[in-house]
Amino acid sequence: MHAHKPWLKNYPEGVPHEIDISHFNSLVDIFDECFQRFPQRLAIESMGKTFTYYELNALSQNFASYLQTLGLEPGSRVAVMFPNVAEYLIAMIGTLRAGFVVVNVNPLYTPRELEHQLKDSGARVLVLLENFCHIYEQIKDQAPLNQVIVSSLGDLLGVKGHLINFFSRKIKKLVPPWDFPCGRFRDVLRIGKEHAFTKPQISSDHIAFLQYTGGTTGVSKGAILLHRNILANIIQIDVWLEPGLKNSKLDQLVFLCALPMTHIFALTACALLGMHKGGLLILVPNPRDITGLIKLLMRHPEINVFPGVNTLFHALIHRPEFLKVKLPKLLVAIGGGMAVQKKTADLWHKLTGIPIAQGYGLSETSPVVCVNTPLVDSFTGSIGMPIPSTEIVILDDDGVKMPYGIPGEICIRGPQVMAGYWNQVEETKRFITVDGFFKSGDIGIMSDEGFLQIVDRKKDMIVVAGFKVFPNEIEEVILHMPGVRECAVIGSPHRKLGEVVKAYIVKDDDHLTEMVVIQYCKAQMTSYKRPRKIIFVKELPKSNIGKVLRRELRTL
Repeated sequence: MHAHKPWLKNYPEGVPHEIDISHFNSLVDIFDECFQRFPQRLAIESMGKTFTYYELNALSQNFASYLQTLGLEPGSRVAVMFPNVAEYLIAMIGTLRAGFVVVNVNPLYTPRELEHQLKDSGARVLVLLENFCHIYEQIKDQAPLNQVIVSSLGDLLGVKGHLINFFSRKIKKLVPPWDFPCGRFRDVLRIGKEHAFTKPQISSDHIAFLQYTGGTTGVSKGAILLHRNILANIIQIDVWLEPGLKNSKLDQLVFLCALPMTHIFALTACALLGMHKGGLLILVPNPRDITGLIKLLMRHPEINVFPGVNTLFHALIHRPEFLKVKLPKLLVAIGGGMAVQKKTADLWHKLTGIPIAQGYGLSETSPVVCVNTPLVDSFTGSIGMPIPSTEIVILDDDGVKMPYGIPGEICIRGPQVMAGYWNQVEETKRFITVDGFFKSGDIGIMSDEGFLQIVDRKKDMIVVAGFKVFPNEIEEVILHMPGVRECAVIGSPHRKLGEVVKAYIVKDDDHLTEMVVIQYCKAQMTSYKRPRKIIFVKELPKSNIGKVLRRELRTL
């Protein structure tokens, strides 16, 4: 019965084999539904301030009304560059409600990376926190926009906000100087409030997000995620988690949003799923501040859903003060973004009593493809089973299906698979087969029970703390540096981060030092992309046609 989908026989009771999203036209329907059903419920807690769904509805509608005053064409792109603060959700929801497309921007990007994304997406508006304005300032002439909207950390936090802004600007010096014309977030909301909001016609085939990723190679590309792609993934995760939540008898689910919501995993599994469930989202603006995060966890023993990456779980459990954290209401911890290490998972389980259910996904798949059920009683080491309405086949390089237990490329078909890469027809053809399977670039093994395990990556992609790093991009940057003749980059195993970047350099200038290279990379790339190790060599191993053999560098 399930010959080509062996996983279906192992589905938990109550999980449907297929999902139905026909009752939703767009993501806006999900927002409207939760605003109508739960107006008095708390929706967000951000930096100690709470917002109800009623307030989130009003603020996001004001933002949408303001965007509608700018005379943008339907489908225009709005770039949103925030850490996890209330403004991110207001701008993201408001952009979608106005009928526009959200381009999520990592707030840690360097000017070079931001410029590429703004130009490639053709964004007309950029909404960002003043802490990152100096980044845009450096490229504003190369990437002109119709409007830039700037918020300060304390803008929506009431009286306390003035103190936070003063502290952030004057004491902590977190806001480098910048100077360009812009609209202030607070003013934008006020102007929007004075204008009537026109609800646009949005269909499930309209674009909701351009989610930038290296895909499986080279320069960052925008995965085109339609409203129906993300809708499908929200419903898929919802029905998948249901068996783990159904006996909880909770009035409201509480989600910890520690991973950046500009990243697809937190966007879908925290922000959007959380709203669909009428949940409370506890926002963590800086998850690298582990001390601050532990304090927040102590204040919130009511957290039920905890999506994380291995790096975050690892950092928490290795702090002695984490022993004081009690999470008695925790129902599910989901590990994604990178491989969860068994040692980390076992210690997490021992300390919290809840195993990490590991999952797998990509920006191109909105993102969730496979996940362990929330009913697992220990860490499995596998990435679980394909979720409802999802098909996975394991293919060799010629597109031939591999038998169970034999490794090959993981290829995915389902309603969550992107429409293609933005303005990249050839790349789209390369990665989506004629019958609609997305070629992930990851090598996996499917068991005859339908459980999937990742064994390797097809390409030389490096995963640092859950972020994808592409050697081509790093090599390109280093090769522009004076004194560098040749360069090759590989991933080097790292206990905490999974991998770090290691660069092999043939130098032209004897005075070139490791320190100089590291400083140069610091100016050009965000932290997770920078090489942690620089090794100078006389020559790089090459094939007979002169191609650098990265695999041989791994044996040096």
